[in-house]
Amino acid sequence: MAVPEEILAHIFSFLSLRDKCSAFAVCKAWSNTMTHPSAWTQTEIKCDSGASIPQRLSVLLPMVRHLKLCINVTEPANREAGLWVLRQTVARGDSRLCALCVNCLGNPPLFYAGQDLLQGLLDILTDGSSLTVLDLRGVPFTLNDAFVRSVSTLCPALLSLFINNSSLVCGVVAETVRDVLRLCPALTTIGLFQASLSHDVLKDLLLPQRPALKQIELRCERSLKYVMPLCDQIWAEVRQRHPTLRVDLELDHTLPELHVTGVLQPSIPVRHLRLLTWTWLLDEVCLVGRSYANTLETLELQTTPSPELNSVLITLATQCTKLCEVHCFCVVSQEVITAFCTHCQGLRKYTLKTRKEPHPWTCTTLT
Repeated sequence: MAVPEEILAHIFSFLSLRDKCSAFAVCKAWSNTMTHPSAWTQTEIKCDSGASIPQRLSVLLPMVRHLKLCINVTEPANREAGLWVLRQTVARGDSRLCALCVNCLGNPPLFYAGQDLLQGLLDILTDGSSLTVLDLRGVPFTLNDAFVRSVSTLCPALLSLFINNSSLVCGVVAETVRDVLRLCPALTTIGLFQASLSHDVLKDLLLPQRPALKQIELRCERSLKYVMPLCDQIWAEVRQRHPTLRVDLELDHTLPELHVTGVLQPSIPVRHLRLLTWTWLLDEVCLVGRSYANTLETLELQTTPSPELNSVLITLATQCTKLCEVHCFCVVSQEVITAFCTHCQGLRKYTLKTRKEPHPWTCTTLT
């Protein structure tokens, strides 16, 4: 009995890129199945040293709907291969690409700013592109105002845009974010440096014509010391206007300690919180327990061990009972582990150690 094409296409969707190309060449039936949209729902392509891109892939790339493109930026040949993949993916007018994630691997060459990749991305996007998701969190280069405005102009159908990448510098000002919101009226998920936010940006999110906001990701780093802090009142208004909104916060080690509590405003509906500051964090953990008890699902800490930290973590476990993951990268007491396992009934994963381990620490998964 022949397997229905829809089921076979779903099976093919789990194959690697090279295996998909091999399956395409097996027989006419498999070749036809490979043109089914389900076979290309999720596709990851790596442009790495020694990994050649099959030329026959050019026939298949326009069928890709969700593309994760991983490029080793160390070598120019890898970058050119990545650009070739992008060009082939949208080579025809009937391109099906609706989601694109770009992830850079390896160490960039000295003084390399990624202009060839960023310009290549702009070159392949057409005016009125159907792209609805663009994820640039894995790009280590500074994304400037001109680039972000161009992307928003070319992709007005965007629903999700992530530009909170690993660059050391925030290159996008608040006025550019306001332009993004105007150019992409359907946007419901956005990832930014918090330094790119302002009261005016949040006021724009309150406008009645905007759709319900689902998610904001904010990366908080040294640039925050140069901008005006956001007051709790404006966050309260945003939360009232968008009741299903969830916010993910990452505070990295470059954020000055005196700015941490200013970021952790009580009215922010924080879902995932990463405190990677390496400071004591005692007051901050207490504030987290008081403010985010009803929303917090994931907590990650990089801090210094102490009996006082154990005490505030035990208290937090009794407050934030919706936690699904807790990762604390310093030694804690057994009482802390017991408190989280007892009070957080939905806990699925935790990294809580009573003694140091070799890096990386292993995560405990609960069944």
